[in-house]
Amino acid sequence: MGVIIAVANQKGGVGKTTTAANLGASLAHRGRKVLLVDMDPQGNLTAAFGQATHEGPTIADSLLDRKVPLPIITVQEPGGASLDLVPATLALASAEAALMNKLGRELRLRDQLGTVADRYEFVLIDTPPSLGLLTINALVAAHKVIIPTEARFFSLQGLQMLQESIEEILYLNPRLEVLGIVLSKYDRRLKEERTVSSYLREHWGDLVFKTEIASNSKILEAASVGVSIFAYHGAERAVGAYRELADEVASRV
Repeated sequence: MGVIIAVANQKGGVGKTTTAANLGASLAHRGRKVLLVDMDPQGNLTAAFGQATHEGPTIADSLLDRKVPLPIITVQEPGGASLDLVPATLALASAEAALMNKLGRELRLRDQLGTVADRYEFVLIDTPPSLGLLTINALVAAHKVIIPTEARFFSLQGLQMLQESIEEILYLNPRLEVLGIVLSKYDRRLKEERTVSSYLREHWGDLVFKTEIASNSKILEAASVGVSIFAYHGAERAVGAYRELADEVASRV
């Protein structure tokens, strides 16, 4: 079975989806077998790979009915690379509410991934910005957690809250570990961000990835038109950063 990694942070806007999408694409371009799972009802990971108009089965169907296999879409990348994607739509929001009355509601994603994870080297799960049932499912299913965070003082609160939540999740998933913290949208020109970066590295040490993802409009532009940074002109600097992050992630697992 491949390693299952939840990309999580209870604070919104810290780069969870862009991390999942571009880390997944970078691993695929390194020749790794990758599955991306969209567990956010906003479906931004799905849209980031041009599947915003997807009308077939989604992750919601598989969570609500154990007999429905995970719907897997293959996404072609430039240069012959490809990765697989389990899409999400707004239907996932109502599915989360419906799951509250289901037995084993925290284990639904774990059980579904157990049927396909051995096909992949990496399974990356994008999560919503809350510790609701969808995020709990992702953390229960995962072996590791990657925590994207901005280098802002308010973002540190979300980091601390997630660490406390992970301690609670250990009751259901004792193997769960933090793989690393990644600085996202980092602007080293700003004194606050340099200060927070130093604080993170002082207090969390080697858990903070050496690679920093600099603030870059091309990352958002690529997502907005439904392609990875590898398929977007002018995103070469972002490609280099995510390749370095992919290499760090691979070396840690």
